[in-house]
Amino acid sequence: MKSVFFYVLSHLGKNKSKGCISISVKELPINEEIREKEVRVIGASGDQLGVLSLNDALDAATKANLDLVMISPKAVPPVCKIMDYGKYRFEQAKKEKEIKKNQKVVTIKEVRLSVNIDTHDFNTKLNQAIKFLKAGDKVKVSVRFRGREMAHTNLGADTLNRFGEAITEVGNVDKPPKMEGRSMVMFLGPK
Repeated sequence: MKSVFFYVLSHLGKNKSKGCISISVKELPINEEIREKEVRVIGASGDQLGVLSLNDALDAATKANLDLVMISPKAVPPVCKIMDYGKYRFEQAKKEKEIKKNQKVVTIKEVRLSVNIDTHDFNTKLNQAIKFLKAGDKVKVSVRFRGREMAHTNLGADTLNRFGEAITEVGNVDKPPKMEGRSMVMFLGPK
């Protein structure tokens, strides 16, 4: 049957060293994998066939040349549907792919400054952050304090505030400067 082929492929997919891919993450019991005595059966067209013994349900599925798939194992009695399992898995994979395609993954890029950064270096880091914000990414701007610089955290806050003011055309400050250990961090988001 077709379902045996997909079952074998999905179990081969668990061995990544052979180069196979997994078809499904969530496997539903099908045909002979179902171990219940009685099941509630839904036909291929969606009509209720009632509560049948497992043998009768399997016979009905083989007569229709389709698979018997347990869709709700926790119901009493469990609910099974007669369907083409390969087509069902294909449609599920297609839906998952469509959902992933519509997702926008937000990445956080980091720009590191120092307390006594020079003007040219500051502008270079600023241009880098502008490029990240135009690409739609969030930017984490951090100032690392070393040694005696920990006594002058207000200089780091001034540097971060100056950075936030210079970037107002492209982005805005999501989280204002805040100390985290030996670093002061500020988050910027695109407009």
